[in-house]
Amino acid sequence: MQTILSFVIVLSILVFIHELGHFLFAKRAGILVREFAIGFGPKIFSRWKGETLYSIRALPLGGFVRMAGEDPEIVELQTGSEVAVELDDQERVTGLFFPTHPKYQSLPVKGKVTAMDLEKDLFVRLETEDGRSLLYDVHPQAFLYRDQKEKTQIAPLDRQFSSKTLGQRALTILAGPVFNIVLAAVLFMVLVKLTGVESKVIHDVVPGSPAAEAGLKSGDVIRAVNGQSIRDGDDLREKVQQSQGQPMLVTVQRGDQVFQTKVKPIWNPQIKQYLMNVRLEQQPATATEVVVKGAKETVMWTDRIFEGFGQLITGKIGIQALGGPVQIASITGQAAEAGLLALIRWTALLSLYLGVFNLLPIPALDGSRLVFIGLEALRGKPVDPNKESMVHFVGFALLMVLMLAVTYNDIMKVFFSQR
Repeated sequence: MQTILSFVIVLSILVFIHELGHFLFAKRAGILVREFAIGFGPKIFSRWKGETLYSIRALPLGGFVRMAGEDPEIVELQTGSEVAVELDDQERVTGLFFPTHPKYQSLPVKGKVTAMDLEKDLFVRLETEDGRSLLYDVHPQAFLYRDQKEKTQIAPLDRQFSSKTLGQRALTILAGPVFNIVLAAVLFMVLVKLTGVESKVIHDVVPGSPAAEAGLKSGDVIRAVNGQSIRDGDDLREKVQQSQGQPMLVTVQRGDQVFQTKVKPIWNPQIKQYLMNVRLEQQPATATEVVVKGAKETVMWTDRIFEGFGQLITGKIGIQALGGPVQIASITGQAAEAGLLALIRWTALLSLYLGVFNLLPIPALDGSRLVFIGLEALRGKPVDPNKESMVHFVGFALLMVLMLAVTYNDIMKVFFSQR
């Protein structure tokens, strides 16, 4: 239960932040946002606020912000439809009610739609039962009411995603992944603030390690490497990597004594780094260190994510190495059991992965939508919306097939790997 609860909470936070990015920039551009949803499938909770439906859906494996005009608009109202209209004090239509809605019978103005334009000129013409022709202006925020639970706001052209500038559309799509990357950076900064930074003081030395062979001990202060001063643990780690395994002349202070000793780092193939195998003491981080260290962690893990993508493309690792919802849930549960710091780090990594992955030019992902916007900029005209929608649909279907395969791998690894 703890694993499931931790997974749902963490994933919901990441999805919320991602969709919040899309939502805020869509609103900033004046785009009508029809729905802000966390999860997929049937709605288990929904509430209208303003012109947007906020909903929580049954499957907590994602979410979406549904913007008017992002995909071809489906016109629910057709000529020949029977409707009743609700008017404001300026005689503008604010609501069009179908006969299936309980309010239909109580409205005095009813008729058959003979002409309409709900995107540009905003009007509707009705023919009443007694043969009269009535022409009404339509309010730009009018709703269509099919039944008591469902309503749809009309989307004039200037409120549609497709009518906005290339820059506005690109920023709206880009904002989702960027918000996830920013969240990851913030969480890494929180970790630095909570744990501090490594000092130059050795906490302990691994027995039999290069540091132990060089005579280093707990409490020693590393002052310099090859004549270059050491500021902190990151600085020492950088010098160790630069050595490429060659012996380093390390200046050490032990009490009042200062001496030099040679240390030859060894290669660790698991983490792909050279190591002295010492653990340094932690010290409180300054505000500058919090920001710099958090940013460095974000860049380092981004590099590792892209390295993993590259290995997947070149075949160095197979699909069996991929993790899906089951494995993510399992690791999230383990992180929650390990404590707050472990859970924050894992959430940061997940958020960073979600942001970076969504920027890839894979159909149905944000990166693919950015590619189509880029093509429009190069061609001087948009790609046929129906063709673009088909590309995203096929891409989504393929991702679902991949998800099923990865989930099968997850189940085998998580539940049957020790049998």
